[in-house]
Amino acid sequence: MGSSAQTGLIDAGLLDRLPCKLALEWPGGRIGAAVADVRLKLHDLSLLVGVARGQIGHLADAYVRGRVDIEGSLADLMSVAAHLAGDPVKQGERKAFMSWVDQWRSRKRHHRQSDAKSVQAHYDLSDEFFALWLDPRRVYSCAYFSDLTMNLAQAQQAKLDHVCRKLQLSPGQRFLDVGAGWGGLLIWAAEHYGVQATGITLSLNQCSYVNRLIEERGLKGQVEMRLLDYRELPESAAFDRIASIGMFEHVGNGHLISYFSRLTRLLRPGGLVLNHGITASGLRNGQLGAGIGDYIEKHIFPGGELVHVSRVSEALAASGLELLDAENLRPHYARTLWAWSDALETRLDQARALLEESRVRAYRMYLAGSAMGFEQGWLSLYQILATRPDGDVSSGSMRGAQSDYPFSRSHMY
Repeated sequence: MGSSAQTGLIDAGLLDRLPCKLALEWPGGRIGAAVADVRLKLHDLSLLVGVARGQIGHLADAYVRGRVDIEGSLADLMSVAAHLAGDPVKQGERKAFMSWVDQWRSRKRHHRQSDAKSVQAHYDLSDEFFALWLDPRRVYSCAYFSDLTMNLAQAQQAKLDHVCRKLQLSPGQRFLDVGAGWGGLLIWAAEHYGVQATGITLSLNQCSYVNRLIEERGLKGQVEMRLLDYRELPESAAFDRIASIGMFEHVGNGHLISYFSRLTRLLRPGGLVLNHGITASGLRNGQLGAGIGDYIEKHIFPGGELVHVSRVSEALAASGLELLDAENLRPHYARTLWAWSDALETRLDQARALLEESRVRAYRMYLAGSAMGFEQGWLSLYQILATRPDGDVSSGSMRGAQSDYPFSRSHMY
């Protein structure tokens, strides 16, 4: 069992309170069930401190670096991790003054060159790797399980259509997709709703991939994909509809108002904009505690920042946009992430042929850990629909609307 000095780092009753049987092993010692659901092999005794303190992000970092090995299912591992972590939302809270400092730092750190570098570090990792676990359209954002029997591909199509219906896309409209990824929404909107679609991205791989899709599907002249920062879009372009899906997390807290102000100026009066993105569950969380935020920053999304949905609403209003509808898709994202995680777990050999082991380990922890985070309510995902009011209060049956938004939500369903 190891010396009392070693095992004394762990509360005697901690392992008994866990939802799964956990065993810990380290050089010269072990503790826990002989037959365990999850077994952590710690190659450094000091890592016991991380277990005792619930620093699950730091343990995940140790796993990526090969200082920890894991046996057991990721679902069982994450149920243990959730118990050990306690309340990472509360742990990650910042005082009012420090929140202001974070905004100041955010304004300094997010500029065009650094944002492009951060995006490319993640999205240009390997198209083939992402294709292993994403749906066939490579939609890398929360799916919409309008029917719980849907598989991932069906739920992603439902999400694309859900967005299009919320925006009330129709033939001939000028549609902008900010951070268009691998083109799932861009192509769907053009083929199913007949819009004139423009997508922008900072990812070299995504831009090349979507332009090939445009050629293959005969959409040249109707769909355009550009390697461009949103700050470089000419404001002379007046779009009828704008979507930003899974992108504003990269903007930075200190740039939210300037970001939404830019979208406002790109949107024609009366037009609609939909922002779909991850939000913090705490009011003053720059990141999650328990080492989770540090892990994401280091291994997955450098430069990513989350804010509470109330901060998003405030930034919208300050930018001249009127909030029309908000929908929380938190449980949908937990389900999406587990689908991604399960798909990667079945293709680990292929993943290891594409990327070094440390990268594969990083994504294993990221996907399963994020699924657990959304399940626990540590993170949320909101679709927010807004308009740029046109000032017209006397337009017949739509009197007072000041936008293209109807007087009911029936069009969404």
